[in-house]
Amino acid sequence: MIPANLSYTTEHEWVEVTDSGAVRVGITHHAQDSLGDIVFVSLPNPGDDVAAGDGFGEIESTKSVAEIYAPLAGEVTKRNDVVETSPEVINTDPYGAGWLVEITPNESDLPEGLLNAAGYAAFIEGK
Repeated sequence: MIPANLSYTTEHEWVEVTDSGAVRVGITHHAQDSLGDIVFVSLPNPGDDVAAGDGFGEIESTKSVAEIYAPLAGEVTKRNDVVETSPEVINTDPYGAGWLVEITPNESDLPEGLLNAAGYAAFIEGK
């Protein structure tokens, strides 16, 4: 199940514009499924700047460590501390309680190259 109301990156992050204009970021079901049981998450702090395409955190699972990439440039305004204390919530609810950070974008537009649900489904099927 790939929620139709979100946008997606080819690095397996999902992106949602909130009512405040901030951009909420998480990893997709496909990403958490590929990682396996998530045991540790490292996220930036509110106030930290992130650059589009750069790594801003890590997710460690029983299988591997994966970098989390910023889908846009901006300032981290919120982070989900729940995933740092209970990282398994990403496995059980990646599109809800398992969100990672909210970023206030430097630009008002979302970055180009984001995929819609159908585009992301085709991308993961093609891999």
